[in-house]
Amino acid sequence: MDLELSGKRVLVTGSYRGTGAGMARVLAREGATVWVHGFERDPAEAIARSIREEGFEAHAVAGDIRNDDGARDVAASVGEIDVLVNNYGVAEGGSWESSTEDWIDIYQKNVLPGVRLVHALVPGMRKRGWGRVVFVSTVGYVRPNSQMPHYYASKTALINMTVSLAKELANTGITVNCVSPGIVATAEIREMFRRRAEKAGEPTDWPTLEKKIAAGDMANPAGIVGDPEDIGNLVAFLASDKARYINAANLRIDGGTADSIQ
Repeated sequence: MDLELSGKRVLVTGSYRGTGAGMARVLAREGATVWVHGFERDPAEAIARSIREEGFEAHAVAGDIRNDDGARDVAASVGEIDVLVNNYGVAEGGSWESSTEDWIDIYQKNVLPGVRLVHALVPGMRKRGWGRVVFVSTVGYVRPNSQMPHYYASKTALINMTVSLAKELANTGITVNCVSPGIVATAEIREMFRRRAEKAGEPTDWPTLEKKIAAGDMANPAGIVGDPEDIGNLVAFLASDKARYINAANLRIDGGTADSIQ
């Protein structure tokens, strides 16, 4: 399917690695000009270069979107953006004994970067009469753990924000949606499970590990673990005009892990 993203300018935050890098690759392959964001330029440039080596268009941008000045600098560097993918976020350890400072810190990382970039980049979309905003949450919003409550709360906030912002931008030509992935087979996740298997004296090849993961704590009826590009395919569709009637939605992409109709 041709998603007709040629000429669209896309910023994917936190795309210097992992799922964000997969999103950036897919969007570039669909014809978009992609800005690969990182907190330092070299990792972002490495991903952007690899995309250019495939024959597609990508640029690197560096800045700390966890504060107002850094987010403004990133927005100024990228200029006019048609599609904003608020992907950056962290899953940090914690418990109900975590301090209020820890809660504030996780919201600075998982919630406010998106708010800052909406403030900076959406007015231009509104002026041009077209735009896409995509937030990235987690399947954990529907199955939070007693551990890391601040993480799950911050990621759930993004879903609420999605609906609110869509209403704010009614009749502007801008849609706002959220994607909530399950476990994703990033390089870090693959290596984590490989080390665990090695320590336990079990097979360490990915097909075996994938089957074990998909039947374990993150069980899903699809029986697989999604790749970063799987998430990118959904985001690219939401960025296109073919998804023009999808708005204010939270779309789970987890192989069925959530085990919920909500």
